[in-house]
Amino acid sequence: MQFPSPVAVQWIADLIGATIIGNQSGMATGINEIHKVGHGDLVFVDHPKYYEKCMNSDATFIIINKALDAPNGKALLVVDNPFEAYCKIVEHFRPFVPPVGMISNTAVIGENTTIYPNACIGNHVSIGSHCIIYPNVTIMDHCIIGDHVVIQAGTVIGSNSFYYNCKKDREVWYKKMPDCGRVLIEDFVEIGANCTIDRGVSHDTIIGKGTKMDNMIHIGHDTVVGKNCLMAAQVAIAGVATLEDGVTLWGQVGVSKTLTIGANAVVFAQSGVGGDLEGNKVYFGSPVQDAKTKQRELVWVKRIPEIWEKVMGK
Repeated sequence: MQFPSPVAVQWIADLIGATIIGNQSGMATGINEIHKVGHGDLVFVDHPKYYEKCMNSDATFIIINKALDAPNGKALLVVDNPFEAYCKIVEHFRPFVPPVGMISNTAVIGENTTIYPNACIGNHVSIGSHCIIYPNVTIMDHCIIGDHVVIQAGTVIGSNSFYYNCKKDREVWYKKMPDCGRVLIEDFVEIGANCTIDRGVSHDTIIGKGTKMDNMIHIGHDTVVGKNCLMAAQVAIAGVATLEDGVTLWGQVGVSKTLTIGANAVVFAQSGVGGDLEGNKVYFGSPVQDAKTKQRELVWVKRIPEIWEKVMGK
């Protein structure tokens, strides 16, 4: 999430009760979790395992629970509980605002766009022109919809991310990280019925121009789908995945988190993608492999009883 305007690191330190080590005159431009940080961003870390990763990331300001030497040009904001400090900043800049109607008076809706009855349009939503939003669609706060977008009945855009802070030394192990990201849907996207697209934790979930989605598809937080992708029913994509342009996923494909599927790759139905895939290839299986190799393997598997009988018969 980008702040409305740059914020003095001293002001943030006062807000969360932090001690500053390093650059005390810096200006923070946003807050992000580690997968999406950029220059000027705040990030938090509360486990020694990730100290080095945060220190070497693009983040300029690091909320941390140990006093260390700050890298050149960066600032450490030392607090007892970095997670709670992160939550306090998010809730200050992106507070929960209850809805007052089915279509918020802060929503902006373009010309020749049709909103069916019982659709719910949240606060600060932007919807372009020539769109069709079918009944019982929910578009949550701050999401942005382009032009010529079709969203079929029952779909939810901007649902909360499935992203928790886990500490097993407390009574409630999993604590929800407050979301401040958005969903951005570009022009000429079509989304089927009963799909769910989670908002980014602190950045954006993006559906690229011209992408077409069937029914009952789930897109996880901070995932970026390229232009002109095609997804059949019941595809599920975990958080922070990247699909480059022209990717095709057939029915019930499962895609794990923080991986990349290269441009124009095709994944056949009921496959499981657990790691990066090169583009311009066809894949099948769980875990996936080259489709022709997998199909030959299945042919030989079917012949095992026949081969066994011949061997044992001798």
